[in-house]
Amino acid sequence: MTTSADTRPEVTIYTDGGADPNPGAGGWGAILMTPDGHIKEISGGEATSTNNRMELTAAMKALATLDQPCRVTLYTDSKYLKQGITTWMHAWRRAGWKRKGGELKNVDLWQALSRLVEEHVIQWKWVKGHAGNRWNERADELASEQVRAHGGGSSQDRRASGEEITADVEIMLAVSCPRQRGAWAALVTDGGEATDLHEVVPRTSGPRLEILAAAAVLEQLEGEGRDVAIRVASDYLRKGASMWLRGWRKSGWRTKAGSPVKNRDAWERLDAAQKLHKVRWAALRSRPPELKALENRAKQLANDTTL
Repeated sequence: MTTSADTRPEVTIYTDGGADPNPGAGGWGAILMTPDGHIKEISGGEATSTNNRMELTAAMKALATLDQPCRVTLYTDSKYLKQGITTWMHAWRRAGWKRKGGELKNVDLWQALSRLVEEHVIQWKWVKGHAGNRWNERADELASEQVRAHGGGSSQDRRASGEEITADVEIMLAVSCPRQRGAWAALVTDGGEATDLHEVVPRTSGPRLEILAAAAVLEQLEGEGRDVAIRVASDYLRKGASMWLRGWRKSGWRTKAGSPVKNRDAWERLDAAQKLHKVRWAALRSRPPELKALENRAKQLANDTTL
């Protein structure tokens, strides 16, 4: 095809892959985005693979999804993938797909990538993994789901996904925020005794309300140093509290791109509240009856203008 590079459609891609154990059950995930806001997620896995093979597979599958030559910016947290493509591949190709030290591992995937790379104009970008980048984290999540689907994943991964997590205090949280008037509702189980908490918060937004709600519940727990498990449906809250806060604090409350962290005061409040206890965050992959009841309670409170 003779399409000029500067007229090709633009696509941004984030990829990730891994195996747990390594080698073992593998998964990969990729997100493809266009300037008009279209987003496509793809993922897959294998019963037996390695971290590196899944990283290569993620990039290969993402590029193979494109149905025409494109200008691509591809983000990966794998230096093995980025350096292989940008530094080592030409030498491997000239040497008959061999490396100086002998056999080239994953040669089938490198050859497939080599063919795909020729079809597009690609900028390869490395991004630090697990550092708060929204799309890198989502690609990791897609890959991890596939690892678990193929029988892998450590007990720590299962706890993080909400499949197994126990604590002295267990919290389930829901919010509702119609027309900038919000409310949250929480179910707190402490030593087997369940307590309902709630609050109406005027002049707020949904994301901000999630942070404030979590902080308020933690602040109301009796004593300090409690073992606490919080289950929420919001990835924004869970990942912010468990993965991104530390980096924001160290960077002077700036994102990786250098812009100010939104809702900084709310995050600082939650940061302080978390330090009072040993807090673990779990994702709710389904909507149990308790969560539905909390969501209905929060919605009723938010819409009750007499409060």
